[in-house]
Amino acid sequence: MILSRLERPTQPRPGWHQLGSDFGPTYAVNGFVAWVFSITAPLAIILSVGTRGGLSEAQIASWVFGVFCVNGTLTVLFSWLYRQPLGFAWTIPGSVLVGPALEHLTFPEVVGAFLFTGFLMLLLGASGWVRRAMQAVPMPIVMGMVAGVFLRFGLDLIRALHQDFTIAGPMVVSYLLLASIPMLGRRLPPMIGTLLVGAIVAAVLGRIDTAAIGSIELVRPVAQMPVWSWSAMLELVLPLAITVLVVQNGQGFAVLTAAGHKPPIDAITVACGVGSMVSAMVGSVSTCLTGPSNAILVSTGKRPRHYIAGITCGLLSILFGLFAPAFTRLLLNAPKAFIAVLAGLALLRVLQAAFNTGFRDRFSFGALVSFLVTVADLPLFNIGAAFWGLVAGLLVSWLLERRDFRGAEGDTTRETNAGHPAQGRG
Repeated sequence: MILSRLERPTQPRPGWHQLGSDFGPTYAVNGFVAWVFSITAPLAIILSVGTRGGLSEAQIASWVFGVFCVNGTLTVLFSWLYRQPLGFAWTIPGSVLVGPALEHLTFPEVVGAFLFTGFLMLLLGASGWVRRAMQAVPMPIVMGMVAGVFLRFGLDLIRALHQDFTIAGPMVVSYLLLASIPMLGRRLPPMIGTLLVGAIVAAVLGRIDTAAIGSIELVRPVAQMPVWSWSAMLELVLPLAITVLVVQNGQGFAVLTAAGHKPPIDAITVACGVGSMVSAMVGSVSTCLTGPSNAILVSTGKRPRHYIAGITCGLLSILFGLFAPAFTRLLLNAPKAFIAVLAGLALLRVLQAAFNTGFRDRFSFGALVSFLVTVADLPLFNIGAAFWGLVAGLLVSWLLERRDFRGAEGDTTRETNAGHPAQGRG
């Protein structure tokens, strides 16, 4: 039985009274910022890939509907079931992979590859193989990769200050002021103040084009019939599966674990498989447990209440998917600096934690190699640099830090003998 092998949800599940008690502006804003992040640069990648691939406006809108509504529903459901901020989204590197494929494959062939990738992930999650693979990779090496991925968000924050100081400057000053004066920060959380100041400044400067919204209209999903093609399977399935399970989910698991959560690895993998298969039917790329958005969800606040941020982000994603045409036009016309500062400030603490975990003690040289290869951002065989960062870090550590591996095995043995495995099933 597949369901019996999966991690059990938290008991008791939060009811309406508990949800109301745990709700707070900090968690609502974290969910909002994670949502804003997902509907800007990542969404622009979908629009770019779809346009270059010759997809119609209706097909692109259907793609957007799938990645937001399906993954938003998974986010709300899993955040509620497991009482953790489990933010699902779509694989951004996977979307990039689709671009070249559409130059010589038909879209129905690509959809067939999406479906088969989802089925493969469903099998791997049900078998428990993904959990064992994740436990075999030392956390410092994973966090070295995470630091390499998130570094660009910190750099984009600095670039925003240089390129558009009129927007970025007041936002950063407001954040520092609220974060450095506890009395002010308690009344107005720093990220809320940053968001409000940025929106006000952009509106005063006339940098928000409300005319871009146009008429409010519900999206009309386009059902896609898959076509099975060996060439599409060979080109897309393995890279997509590796990107989701190792790179993207690996980031999400590492971020959540570092924040004190215990993500249900097998259940999440099965959900990624099911979500990928459902979203493929409307032409959407594979589902994953996102790294940056989850990092924003856990960036501030108390750990037991983080799940509220996940539910908030999921509900906003569902709403966005339903009204994708109007919202997409508005947010793509928002100042780039506004988004860069919000994402950069939200992820600074997470980036700091990644560096601390990666370079504090054991496996530090492997973590450094993982970090450098990831930062270089040079894909190989159509697989992103983050995956190769993990591979290079593991290889170097195995060659030069074997004593650290022996120490890690000893720690695992002691934990198991004590009856406290690192990741138990509910």
